[in-house]
Amino acid sequence: MNAATPAPSAERPPIVVRDLGRRPLEEVWAEMREFTDRRTSTTADELWLVEHPPVFTLGLKADRAHVLAPGDIPVVQIDRGGQVTYHGPGQVVAYPLLDMRRLGLDVRRLVIALEDAVIRTVAEYGVTAYGRRDAPGVYVDGKKLAAIGLRVRRNCSYHGIAINVTMDLEPFRRINPCGFAGLEVTQLSDLCGVDDPSRFRRDLTPKLLEALGGAPAG
Repeated sequence: MNAATPAPSAERPPIVVRDLGRRPLEEVWAEMREFTDRRTSTTADELWLVEHPPVFTLGLKADRAHVLAPGDIPVVQIDRGGQVTYHGPGQVVAYPLLDMRRLGLDVRRLVIALEDAVIRTVAEYGVTAYGRRDAPGVYVDGKKLAAIGLRVRRNCSYHGIAINVTMDLEPFRRINPCGFAGLEVTQLSDLCGVDDPSRFRRDLTPKLLEALGGAPAG
């Protein structure tokens, strides 16, 4: 069995999927921390799907030198891994809130599962994408399509993966994306004409649930 796709278990609660719409990053971040703090060994895992207003985020140990010229876009340091990235309208962000011990996952396997779900989804649009072990995320022809940043606390994960669907990519030029100077980014609307974030969320969600070894609640 693929190491990135844990086997479903009859004892495991189903994954609750929540579409949060467009919400400020700081609000959702606070809610993820609260959910993680209060969950118990029997709490169902959740998958949150969201878009954020424009914001740059820095990982816990990120180098602020990678923020070149933020202008009027706020910069927020959060508690995920990784360097700097940009979130904005037209980008689909998926936050898996998982009991890692119950799923038998480590961080590397979770990263691969998230990458594989995106790779399989965009393959249905005719896009050939791939992951990189030296720089987590999803790439197409050397350009970054999706960025990953995770936090594991109390053996539970939060934060997740952000996929560019149809957005203004200019803010990425104000940073060194993920800490790599000159790294180009891309989006699905340019690659294959898919320009509806709602459609992408619908196509991605079952792939994510499969990769994480779960099923939707209800």
